Amino acid sequence: MQVRERTLQQINELGTGYLPGHMGIVFTELSGVGIRAEILVRQCHMAPNGYLHAGTLVTLADTAAGYGCTANLPEGALGFTTVELKANYLGTARDGTIECLAIPVHLGRSTQVWDATVKHRELGKTIALFRCTQMLLYAKSSA
Repeated sequence: MQVRERTLQQINELGTGYLPGHMGIVFTELSGVGIRAEILVRQCHMAPNGYLHAGTLVTLADTAAGYGCTANLPEGALGFTTVELKANYLGTARDGTIECLAIPVHLGRSTQVWDATVKHRELGKTIALFRCTQMLLYAKSSA
């Protein structure tokens, strides 16, 4: 995995003023293995039924995979867009910290595929599995 040089502080600042910042997503690791992020569960992450909102998990996993993709763009790529996200929910959380590890499965020139696992840190329980596919974006040629 080729990681563009960025500090964790720079990665965390990317989300300021955007959904990742509002959700409280904090990145804790960016390495050759993958990217790790976490959220301290608060009321704003919950559904009215008192359980973690599925969208919270999707946002965490998609953000981790997306930031991983950005850190691994091939030469000439300007960015990416998520084109598919598959989610399997295995459990939930009402409190504590949920953490996500996203690892690359495929780092191509036109697409990247990332697997993300979300766990409840304190319980050590896997609560969701994701596969995320990103289409890489390049400047249009003037031909």
